[in-house]
Amino acid sequence: MNKILFINALGNAIIYLIVYKSKKVDEMKDLLKGILNFREKDYYTHKELFNDLKEQQKPHTLFISCSDSRVDPNMITKSLPGELFIIRNIANIVPPFRKSEDYAATTSAIEYAVLVLGVDNIIICGHSNCGGCAACLMSEESLDNLPHTKKWLELSKSVRDRILEDKTVVDKGKREWMMEQANIVEQMRHLLTYPYIAEKVENKTLTISGWHYIIETGEVFIYDKVAGEFKLAN
Repeated sequence: MNKILFINALGNAIIYLIVYKSKKVDEMKDLLKGILNFREKDYYTHKELFNDLKEQQKPHTLFISCSDSRVDPNMITKSLPGELFIIRNIANIVPPFRKSEDYAATTSAIEYAVLVLGVDNIIICGHSNCGGCAACLMSEESLDNLPHTKKWLELSKSVRDRILEDKTVVDKGKREWMMEQANIVEQMRHLLTYPYIAEKVENKTLTISGWHYIIETGEVFIYDKVAGEFKLAN
């Protein structure tokens, strides 16, 4: 009996591995089909645009969004290549300005976009069901197996503390929604700690906006600085 069970278990394991491997192969095939389709269709549709972009870029907007695979900046904004300079990281976080000898990916990309490319706008785009924001609200111990993620999310600790201090909010979904929106506003504040950004904003040569994108509805709420709240834009 044990031998029969072992053979059955082994057979199921082999079937699982075959299906799993087949799925991975199909996923890669889809990506390869995608680049062929792009070359044959989309590229030719915008051939002149790509020719214009071959030596330089002049994006009008720095778009800072979450790394989440469900967020597609170009699809959301219906923008073409060359329009958006995109930074993506967990929870669309902007580290406060500091001079550092570290390898500062987000900070250096912001610096390049503003000082070299001369973008006119900066958009911080958060989204619904953000795993990074949800993780901010979890216990610190729960992220011990993700040390780099844990360290990164410390940049939103002040937002986390404010949300958790509000004992009137007991619904988990509402708390996460609040965290997502408050985090966007906090990152807008962080941008103003960059001297060259603050100067351009004061001179009205650069604008900063905060967006909250709702995955399941396609809605985008934009932060109204005067009202202090997010308002539906579409």
